[in-house]
Amino acid sequence: MLVRKVIKAKILDETNKRKLEVLEREYNNFQKALKGEDVKLYSATKQQAERLLMKIKKQNGGKLRRKEYPLILRNDVYRVWDVKVTDNKLTKYWIKIPIYGIRGGVNLPIRPHCELDMSWRFKEAKVIRKKNGWFVHITVEKEVEIKREYDNILAIDLGIKWIATVVSTADNRPKFYGKELRRVRGHYFYLRRKLGKLKKFKAIKKIGNKERRVVNDLLHKISREIVNRAKKENAMIVLGDLKGIRNQDKGRRFNRKLNSFPYYRLSKFIEYKAVWEGIAVIKINEANTSKLCSRCDSQGLRHNGRFVCPKCGVEFNADYNGALNILKRALGYISRAGAGLTQPITREDEWKPRQTENLPALAVESVNY
Repeated sequence: MLVRKVIKAKILDETNKRKLEVLEREYNNFQKALKGEDVKLYSATKQQAERLLMKIKKQNGGKLRRKEYPLILRNDVYRVWDVKVTDNKLTKYWIKIPIYGIRGGVNLPIRPHCELDMSWRFKEAKVIRKKNGWFVHITVEKEVEIKREYDNILAIDLGIKWIATVVSTADNRPKFYGKELRRVRGHYFYLRRKLGKLKKFKAIKKIGNKERRVVNDLLHKISREIVNRAKKENAMIVLGDLKGIRNQDKGRRFNRKLNSFPYYRLSKFIEYKAVWEGIAVIKINEANTSKLCSRCDSQGLRHNGRFVCPKCGVEFNADYNGALNILKRALGYISRAGAGLTQPITREDEWKPRQTENLPALAVESVNY
């Protein structure tokens, strides 16, 4: 299976200022080429500008929707390498960017957001200018074989108070994610409302962009921690399928929180990070997982984030109960022999593991219950 992702790297400013000046010249000429001007550009870069201009004309009627567009580099004109043995403490990764009039281009140190493997296939790259410096987004590909057998299952319940509640057959104690995310979303909501009353609409747009960056950063950290745990426990990941969740109507305040929470983005972040590591992700319908008792399957009551079962008397966090139900549903679809699993348990069981069914080879697909 061929998978792809984008590596974001900062071009370090500590390098030779002359190199950044010629990079800026090439970047500015690329913007001018998109406006139809005849400028001096590296030949392959000029071809990319012409292709992008044709695409813009076809999609937007020839109107430039952005102030600036990334400088596009074909995979055969730039090169990334690592310096494994060096006294250079600046960085071990470098990139060669082609520049018009400079033979061999310019070599610039970069600091990527993750380690690079030189065995990956390096595809298209984009040079981006921001207020805090220069960045390059490098698209990479690699062949991945999704594992078919696992020792554990990692179940994730998505919710409003806690955007993700995670339990595993290796450790059923719940892990809650989303406290900082909830604080950030609440802060920007009240800030937007305050600015709206003052009719400062430009400021609202500005903080909206900042909020999106902060939220995406938090979602990347949450998804990375979840996938790292799945990798450590050799677990496949089971996500609740939230199809139709936004069709609910439980009051203005609840609906506002429900519709503003980035469930889809978090799910996608988890999925692509897991696939990159060769970990399977399946989806199970979440219908009634918040209403049924994870111990006796009876219908219970939810109040102030707590779940109470009138039949067996169990009482614990409602999101935790939902995650356990998702875990049970995943186990219910597994019938053939495989690796040993630990039975899902509750706090009242004092976390004593009990050996039960075995985990079979996995068919990667979306499951509806």
